[in-house]
Amino acid sequence: MAPTIEGAIPLTALDPDSSEHVSQQIANVLRAAILTGELAPGVQLPSQPQLATHYGVARETVKRALEVLRSERLIVTRQGSGSFVRLRRQPPDILEPAIAAALTRPHVTIDFAGVSAEKLRDALVHVLDAAHGGNHRPKSITMRLALPAEPRPTDTAAPRPAAMLPSDGATRHGVELIRRLSDLEPAMSVAVQVQALNTAPMSDLYILNRQEAMFGFNPARPQAGPGDPERRDDTVSTGGSIPLFHYIADSDVASHATQFVASAQSWFDATWNEATSGIDHR
Repeated sequence: MAPTIEGAIPLTALDPDSSEHVSQQIANVLRAAILTGELAPGVQLPSQPQLATHYGVARETVKRALEVLRSERLIVTRQGSGSFVRLRRQPPDILEPAIAAALTRPHVTIDFAGVSAEKLRDALVHVLDAAHGGNHRPKSITMRLALPAEPRPTDTAAPRPAAMLPSDGATRHGVELIRRLSDLEPAMSVAVQVQALNTAPMSDLYILNRQEAMFGFNPARPQAGPGDPERRDDTVSTGGSIPLFHYIADSDVASHATQFVASAQSWFDATWNEATSGIDHR
């Protein structure tokens, strides 16, 4: 049986031979307890002194472990009360607050890969509209949007293969982003590039200022094909509002959040560089 804290909460022992930092191991134990329901939504976690005593580590080590879980939005900390497992019955919309924080920088970069840029567009417009006339406005926003492709003939006079280009809807998103943001902040420089994804996106990925990533799986539905109006084997994502997992890189290069952001950025950059066609809006 796993050791317990005050006889109530069983917590797996740490592995002394693991190459992972102790704080990451503690975060892994607590994450597993939360995701398996052993620590239910709303339950208070053991206090930092309790966890430090239980594992024989400094409170600063426990604090770093809890920061990992907060960055993953698994727990919330209330001043003077402690840390609690986040209630997940109604996932919060974290995109807009994250964008609001990102836009406090003078030069902002946003990378997006997914089904539709509508949610990103709406969040950007709402944040900038709310901050219109304020002091914290970026001087420039540079966006790269990797969106679904559609085949289009490259030369109607010759039987050449179709080029995979951003769909008409994706192209409109790029143009509309430029127009809406420029209307709100005429002095702000806005650049939007749109590339065609080679495969149908089944998830949404947002990367803000190369330091923060949000990722969510899109639901899928069967898509009818020409030979089978009822159903076909491949699927197309429906988009819409989906829960996002939130990661913020920190000074600990070995932390789960930092590694996720770095991995997500590497994937996006590689996907972007492999794209053969796109549209640049400025």
